[in-house]
Amino acid sequence: MHNFNKFEICDKETTSLNTDFVCWRGLLTKILTTPFESKDDWWIGVSLFNGTYYLREVETPRKKSEKENMSRRHEEMSYWGYKFEQYMTTDTVDGIADTRRPVDCNEAYCTVVRGRLRGHSLVYSGETDCCIKHPDGRQEYVELKTSREIYKPNQERNFKRFKLLKWWLQSFLPGVPKIIAGFRDDDGIVHRIQTYKTEDIPKLVKGERDMWDAATCFNFCDAFLSHIKRVVTIDDPRRVVLFKWAPRYDITCMWEDTEQYRFLPDWYIDWMNKKMKQSM
Repeated sequence: MHNFNKFEICDKETTSLNTDFVCWRGLLTKILTTPFESKDDWWIGVSLFNGTYYLREVETPRKKSEKENMSRRHEEMSYWGYKFEQYMTTDTVDGIADTRRPVDCNEAYCTVVRGRLRGHSLVYSGETDCCIKHPDGRQEYVELKTSREIYKPNQERNFKRFKLLKWWLQSFLPGVPKIIAGFRDDDGIVHRIQTYKTEDIPKLVKGERDMWDAATCFNFCDAFLSHIKRVVTIDDPRRVVLFKWAPRYDITCMWEDTEQYRFLPDWYIDWMNKKMKQSM
């Protein structure tokens, strides 16, 4: 929303986003993986404004504690993923990767996607790592990932059960057709590159015991979005309903009127209200 003025819609008469929900892809992924999540809890703030539900992830106490106590080793491992992206990408089609340049973890290119899940329309945005230009001129987005090398059967099972699910959803939602993964050792050195077609990933776990399935993910998301519509009925951008979930517990929710949970900026609220008045 901070770049809104750069991409202001051409139709000056439009006063609605014409969508039920607005959120980040990462938040949508978190909702979709909930039926198979056994460790991470989540809090989601929801505001209803001008007929659209805005969703925002709220940091849970557990997540905050993890971040504050993150080890140097964990920070280093997070850096490895960004460095892999630097090795795998260039600024131009025929360019050469500049691996001497310091990694900037704040650099990002995001796409905005319109989608639909049964009776729910959505607009969501997410980071896209890069694109590949083919000899025939076609270009397609590519997701870059890193993971620890798989040495044992139980490591492969956990990789398929947890990591592949998130990888698949992160690429499926924005329509990214390909994932290139670098498998590293414990020193951060990538020894193997593997390419996954996004559409083929569900087939890799089909029929295996204690694995995920796409239908369960989307059925849960559909039910949760319907639940939001039933609960959040007051159209007020300064009011937030906080939904909380943790493994083995049901979803709870409560109204929050404090500034702590408000997330829609005043400039955006004022602009939308101004457009509404002009259209009357």
